[in-house]
Amino acid sequence: MRAPSGRAVLGSPPARPRPGQRVRARARPASPGCAQQQRRRRRSAQRSGWSVGRAVRGAVRGAVGLSVGRSSNGTEVFPYGALRGRARRPPDLRRWGVSSGYLPVSGNKSLSAHCHQCVIVTSSSHLLGTRLGAEIDQAECAIRMNDAPTTGYEADVGNKTTFRVVAHSSVYRVLKRPQEFVNKTPETVLIFWGPPAKMQKSLLKIIQRVGASFPNMTAYVVSPRRMRQLDELFRGETGKDREKSRSWLSTGWFTMVIAVELCDTIHVYGMVPPNYCSPLSARSRRPQPRRMAYHYYEPKGPDECTTYIHNERSRRGNHHRFITEKRVFASWAGLYNITFSHPAWP
Repeated sequence: MRAPSGRAVLGSPPARPRPGQRVRARARPASPGCAQQQRRRRRSAQRSGWSVGRAVRGAVRGAVGLSVGRSSNGTEVFPYGALRGRARRPPDLRRWGVSSGYLPVSGNKSLSAHCHQCVIVTSSSHLLGTRLGAEIDQAECAIRMNDAPTTGYEADVGNKTTFRVVAHSSVYRVLKRPQEFVNKTPETVLIFWGPPAKMQKSLLKIIQRVGASFPNMTAYVVSPRRMRQLDELFRGETGKDREKSRSWLSTGWFTMVIAVELCDTIHVYGMVPPNYCSPLSARSRRPQPRRMAYHYYEPKGPDECTTYIHNERSRRGNHHRFITEKRVFASWAGLYNITFSHPAWP
């Protein structure tokens, strides 16, 4: 019997399927025992899923610790501090041995200098207008970097140069101006650093030719063994493999390590603290950093904070991790008698 609407009347036998019509199997009502078993299986699956989820999240967090990923404050891609929470001390850099770390460009005289009190004069435009020149020149040893000149800037940065640390990328800029960087102060010791393959292939020969023209020039090259030690130091202090994280060590990194090896106390002029370029919160009382040229001798050059943040955030290509390096320097301050000014560090 069919209802007028075409639907089966309650209690009537099911209608036969039409030719070609698909028939769905009717679900049998679950017994109370089956329902309880199904609920137990679902709870067990959920617990298992939560455990797997926790394991996956833990593995991801561990992987992030070895990769370049954006941090919570948005200014860094290095989640620094991944390993700093562990109870560990950095290696004693003063026990590394200076003579084995720096090879003479000519002759066989090893680097054996030692200073009780050193100053590192950065290339930052924070030094402009400070009138620190006389104070810097009174230091026992003054360390400068790359092609930062003193001529024309003596009032602010001084003239004394005991050591000049030069990156492979700055070799030509330094050597093509020998009257400024090679012959101006004959007591200056030049320390060149760079990838061993690149240094041995061409740059070392160029440095040696210039040295032959200026017999008073004293120059050393960071040894391949010391280059490996500095990579390992970076990994130990930051938790990052330098090559896998696509990072370049900066000349500031090399300069700070060299200063620790050679000096009892170190004062750094012009290096900003690691949080200097961080975005300000509404409650912060610290003024917004104004635009500052990255180098004091290039007033129209790139902005300092823009350069730092870009290098710290970048995922493509190789970049310096300036902010991360400054955090390492802050952790070394008490251990190696390092102080900072212009600006002062907290």
